[in-house]
Amino acid sequence: MRSRIEKIGLIGLGLIAGVLISLQLSAIADKDSAEPLPIEELRAFSEVFGRIKSDYVEPVTDKKLITEAITGMLTGLDPHSSYLDADAFKELQIGTQGEFGGLGIEVGMEDGLVKVISPIEDSPAYHAGMKSGDLIIKLDDVMVKSLTLSDAVKRMRGKPGSKIVLTVIRKEAPKPLTFTLTRAVIKVQSVKSKLVEPGYAFIRITQFQEHTGENLATALNNLFKQNQGAMKGLVLDLRNDPGGLLNSSVAASAAFLPKDSLVVYTEGRNSDAKMRLTAVPNDYLHNSEKDYLKNLPAAVKTVPMIVLVNGGSASASEIVAGALQDHKRAVIMGTQTFGKGSVQSVLPLGNNTAIKLTTARYYTPGGRSIQAKGIVPDIVVEDPATADQDQTFRMREADLERHLSNSQELDAKGSATVKPTAPAAPAKSPTKREEGDATKPKMLEFGSKDDYQLHQALNLLKGMNILQGK
Repeated sequence: MRSRIEKIGLIGLGLIAGVLISLQLSAIADKDSAEPLPIEELRAFSEVFGRIKSDYVEPVTDKKLITEAITGMLTGLDPHSSYLDADAFKELQIGTQGEFGGLGIEVGMEDGLVKVISPIEDSPAYHAGMKSGDLIIKLDDVMVKSLTLSDAVKRMRGKPGSKIVLTVIRKEAPKPLTFTLTRAVIKVQSVKSKLVEPGYAFIRITQFQEHTGENLATALNNLFKQNQGAMKGLVLDLRNDPGGLLNSSVAASAAFLPKDSLVVYTEGRNSDAKMRLTAVPNDYLHNSEKDYLKNLPAAVKTVPMIVLVNGGSASASEIVAGALQDHKRAVIMGTQTFGKGSVQSVLPLGNNTAIKLTTARYYTPGGRSIQAKGIVPDIVVEDPATADQDQTFRMREADLERHLSNSQELDAKGSATVKPTAPAAPAKSPTKREEGDATKPKMLEFGSKDDYQLHQALNLLKGMNILQGK
C-alpha cells in the first residue's frame, strides 16, 4: 500500500516538476540567491499528493490537485497575489473596460466567504446600502462556503432585471442582513465633473480605467470652457477610488504636472519590476493613441488645487495623490489613504489562464513607500457623518492578513515592520430604528450640497485666492 502511495506521489511530483520546467522558473530565478531544491518539502508534497489520490473519499483529478496547489502557493504570499483561471482572467479584462453586467461590487475571498471590497458607485449594490467589509454568506439559497470566488461571481452575474438575494454579515449588525438586488448592466463612469460655483470646478475619478486619462482631459476642457473666465480653484476627488490601471494614474498626474515630472517609481527584484514613470506621453498612452493631454488649457497646470482622499483611496489613486503632494502641486485633504503600494503583474500562462503576482513596491517622487502606510493628508478633515464608522470599521492594507510590509520601516534585525495603527474605538450600540433601515442607510453623494469635505476644500481654495490677491 505504502509503495503504491509513494508511486502516485512521485508521479504527482513529476507533474509539478514538469509545470515548473514549462514556466521556465529557472530562467527568471535570482542567480545570486539560488538555493538547492528543498528535497524534504518536495518529498512531503509527493506524500500528500499520493495520500489524496489513494485515500480521499472521492476520486480527485491531477488537474484539480495541481490547480489547487498553484492557488495555495499564490494566496499564501499576500492578499493581492492570486491564480486566475479562464473565467477569472476574463473577468479581470472586462473590469478594466468599464462596462459589465451584475450587481456592482468588487469582491475578494476571506475565510471561504465573499468579502465586499467596495460597492461601485451608482450600482445596485451601492444604492441598496452594501458596505466595504460586508461578508456575503449566502447567494439566494446557496451557501458561499461551498463555492470558489469564480463560482460566486458567476452566480451574482446574470440577465439585467433579474433578482438575487444576498445574505450578509456586517460587524455592527446584531444579525445577518438580507439584500434583494436587481441585476443591471454596470457602466462605470470613471470621471464625473461639474462647476460647483462660478470659478470652482469639481472632478471625481471613481476608478482608473482604460479611458480615464482621455475622459479627464475632456472634462477639464469642458469645465474651462463653461467657466468663461479665469478658473479660481479645482477639487480633484479620489475618495473611495480603489485604483485600477497604472498608466491611467500617470495620465491623471501628468494632466496637472509639468512635463517630465516624475510621477512614481517602482522597486522589485527583477529589472522588469524597476520602472520610473514620468509625465510624458510614452508613459501613459497606448501605442496608437494621440496625446489627449496636449491641448489642455495652460491654466490646468497652475490653478489652485485640492485633492480629496479617504481610507477607500487605494493604489492608483494613492499614486496620483502622492505625486501631486510631493511636487507641491496640490493640497491633500481628507483622511489617511488605504496603503496599497504594491505592484501586481498579470502573467499569462496559456489556456487563457494567468497569475496575478506582486512584483514590486510603489514609491512617490520623494521616495516614500505607499505600502501599508498610504498617503497622509496635508490637512486632516473627517466627514462628521461617517467619522465614527470609518474609525471603527474601515479596513486598510495594514489590517490585511499577510500584507506586504513597508520596506522603509525596519527593525533592529533588518526586517520590515509597520507601525501599528491606533486601536479601533469600541463599536457603539446600534440605535433603535425601523425594520429594514439597517440594510438601506443614507449614502453620501460625493459632490453634493451635503458633502462636508468638499465644502471645506472650497473654503480653503477661496482663502488661498484671497491670500494670493493680497
